[in-house]
Amino acid sequence: MGRKKTPHYRVVVADSTSPRDGRFVETLGYYKPLAQPARLVLDMERVEHWLTEGASPSGTVKSLIAKARRGGDDSVQLGEVDAEEREAKRVEELAARRAAENKAATDAAAAEAAAAEAAAAATAAAEKAAEEEAAANTAESAAEAKTAGDTVIPQEPKDAPDEPSEAEADVEAAEAAVGEAVAPEAAPEPGASGDEDGGDEGEMDDEDDESE
Repeated sequence: MGRKKTPHYRVVVADSTSPRDGRFVETLGYYKPLAQPARLVLDMERVEHWLTEGASPSGTVKSLIAKARRGGDDSVQLGEVDAEEREAKRVEELAARRAAENKAATDAAAAEAAAAEAAAAATAAAEKAAEEEAAANTAESAAEAKTAGDTVIPQEPKDAPDEPSEAEADVEAAEAAVGEAVAPEAAPEPGASGDEDGGDEGEMDDEDDESE
């Protein structure tokens, strides 16, 4: 019985010629192997009755009968589940599921808050780095400006008068020598010219007297 991948079994008395899931004579109990722990319910009085009647249990049923006679073990519990116990277990499972959901929600909120805090810290660090870089650039610009103001730019020396070359010096010396050799005519002295002019005027006066 059960569903796919969640089976449970009934322990029955059936004719050996009947198919496994076919017609049976009596139900002796059930076995749920997937329960935690597994649950076995057997009517031992009816089991003993059918064994005395010559019934031959299968291998699995023989093992289950042996566990039932021992009173069960850690893996298999005997008897029906008490209603209160079943309800308490259901409540416990529900509380555990809700606690897990709350924990998952809390963890998600904490992770989101941590991510937001990390993003804020990264943004603050980036802003601080940008401010420091801007301050460094400003200081560097100021230092460069100060260095440029303090730099003494060498001025080119004024062009000195070109010294004459040796050939030009020789030419000038030759011209000076020629100038000394050919002296210019001396200009007449002011007194001599006056005397000559005076003499001419006296002669002209004498001629005038003679004509008169």
